[in-house]
Amino acid sequence: MKRKPILGIIGFSDGDAEVHAELKDIVQTQVDAIAAALRCDGRIEVIVADELVASVASAKKEAEKLKAKGVDATIFSYGVFAFPNFSAIAAKNGKGPFLLAANLNPDWPGMVAMLAAGGALHHLGIDHHRIAGDFNDPAILEKIAIFARCAKVVSGLNGQKYGLIGGRSLGMYSATVSMQDWQKKFGVDIDHMDQSEIVRIAETIPQEKVEKAFDWLNTNMGAIYYDDKKLTPEKLKTQIRHYEATKEIVRLNQYDFVGVKCHYEMSRHHCTECLSAAFMNDPYDWDGPKEPVVFACEADSDAALTMQILHMLTDDPVLFMDVRHYDKEYEVMVFCNCGSQSTFYAGRNRENPAENLKKVKLYPCLDIYAGGGCHVNCMTAPGQATIARLNRTEGRYRMTIIPTEFVTLPEEKMAETTKEWPHVFAKLPFDHTVFLDRFDANHCHAVYGNLVEELKMVCEMMGIEVEMFS
Repeated sequence: MKRKPILGIIGFSDGDAEVHAELKDIVQTQVDAIAAALRCDGRIEVIVADELVASVASAKKEAEKLKAKGVDATIFSYGVFAFPNFSAIAAKNGKGPFLLAANLNPDWPGMVAMLAAGGALHHLGIDHHRIAGDFNDPAILEKIAIFARCAKVVSGLNGQKYGLIGGRSLGMYSATVSMQDWQKKFGVDIDHMDQSEIVRIAETIPQEKVEKAFDWLNTNMGAIYYDDKKLTPEKLKTQIRHYEATKEIVRLNQYDFVGVKCHYEMSRHHCTECLSAAFMNDPYDWDGPKEPVVFACEADSDAALTMQILHMLTDDPVLFMDVRHYDKEYEVMVFCNCGSQSTFYAGRNRENPAENLKKVKLYPCLDIYAGGGCHVNCMTAPGQATIARLNRTEGRYRMTIIPTEFVTLPEEKMAETTKEWPHVFAKLPFDHTVFLDRFDANHCHAVYGNLVEELKMVCEMMGIEVEMFS
C-alpha cells in the first residue's frame, strides 16, 4: 500500500509576547481548522507542530522537528499578522516545498502576514506556493492535495537509486546524463552496472520458475507466433530468465528504477530485452500483483527519470514510446517502439491482467536483432493522457508536457510501421509540425489522465522550466 503524502503544519504569530498571548487562540484555531479539514478529506497525513511560532528560537525548533519527523512539505499558517522573519528562519531550517496559507477573514490580517512572509522568502530565493480561502472548500482542499502529491514526488526522488545497466545505446546524446547533475538537481544516485550481470544471473534462475512463467504466457497471451528461428520456446524461456534476473538485480542493489541498454550486445548476441521492458513496468506478472518498476529501454536515463516522476504521481505504469510517424488520414501521431511497453495499456485493467494480455501478441524479433526473442505487440487503449519528457539544452533541464488523447485505430494500421512493436495513436492539441520542429528527443512517455498542472508544480518545485507547445 502506497503511503499518503505527509504535510507538516506550523502556525505563525506575533513576535511580541503580550500580543502573542492575546492572539494565540486565533492562530491555533486556524491551524486546527487546516488539520481537521485535511484529516477529514483523508488523502494527506498531517503532523502539527508542537507549539506556535512566536520567536526566532521557536521558528527554528519547530521547523527542525517537523523535518526530523519526515514530512514531505510544510504548510505555514497565518491567522493574524506574524513577523515575516519567523517564516524565513523556519524555511531555512525546515522541509520544503512550502505552502503559505491564509484564510479570508476580514477581522484579522492573516493575508497580510502571508504576503509579507512570501516577500521575505523570495528575497532569500526560496520558492514557495500560496493558498487563501476556506479550508473546507473542496476546491481549496484539492489544491492542497495536488501540492502534497507533488511535494511527495520531489521529496521521494531525493535519495533514490537509479540502476544504469549498460552504457549509451545507439549513440543517443539525449539518453545520457551526468551523475553529478542528477545528484545536485534531484538527489538521485546513479549506479552503473554492466549488462553481463543480467546474463550471469539469468543462468541461476530455477527451472521451475521459468516453466511457471512460460506456461502463464502461453495461457494468457493473445498469440505467440513461434517461428522455429527467432522466437522458439527456448528463446522465450531465455527472455523469461533475463526478466527474472533483472528483477533480482533490482532487489539486490535496491534500485528504485532502471535503464537497460540492450542494443546491440543483448539483442544481437543473447536476446532482446522486450519482455523485461513490458513486465518490469507492469503492475503484475506470473507471480501475481506487484509494484511496477520503471524500466527505460536503450538506457535512456532522462526517459527513466521522466517515467519515475509520472509513476510517483499516479502509482500507475508508464509508457515508453518512440516518435515514429504522423498519420494524415486519422490526424494522429504514431508512437511505435521496439523496446515494448507495459501490457497494462492494452486494456487498462489492473485487477484482471488476463483482460489486457488477451490483446497482446508476441512476435519474432526483427532480423537485425540476431540474438532472437520476442517483440511485445499491442495497441494502447483509448483515453485521456499526458505526454511528458525531460529535455536539456546545454545541461539545463526543462520538461515538455503535452495533454493528449489516445485513440483506437484499425489493427492493420500497425502494419504500416512495424507490426511487431507496440503502438500508441495520439491526438495532439496542436499541429504536428510544431511537435516535429521543437521536440528534442526520439523517446517520450505518458500516463492516463490530465496531469498538466501536477507536472507544472513538480517542475516549479524542482526549478525546472516547463515547455508547452501550441
